[in-house]
Amino acid sequence: MIFDKDGNTSIITQEKVSIIELVKKIDVLYERFRNDNIMVCLTTLDKVTLPHIVEFLQLSNKHRRAKHSFVIVTDKTNLDETPDEIVVVPTMQEAYDIIEMEEIERDLGF
Repeated sequence: MIFDKDGNTSIITQEKVSIIELVKKIDVLYERFRNDNIMVCLTTLDKVTLPHIVEFLQLSNKHRRAKHSFVIVTDKTNLDETPDEIVVVPTMQEAYDIIEMEEIERDLGF
């Protein structure tokens, strides 16, 4: 797992297969990221299934309630199957775009 920071966005890149362990580790280290937008990059994994995405749902909901963005980046899953409650995009650029749009919405009070 690699942690990187770009402005007010923490980028977490997973290099190993265990999504469950990644979610647990992010939860344990959450205080480090709680004031940042979070981007979880899963592009190095071979396959990301719907149950893998759903593992992040509770963490995503908690972070979004705190008025921060939580975006998963993967091109290895069917985006049509992902729940609407969690943001999943295929590229890092789209993740940055989503975070920027959500920040504008928060600034405008939406």
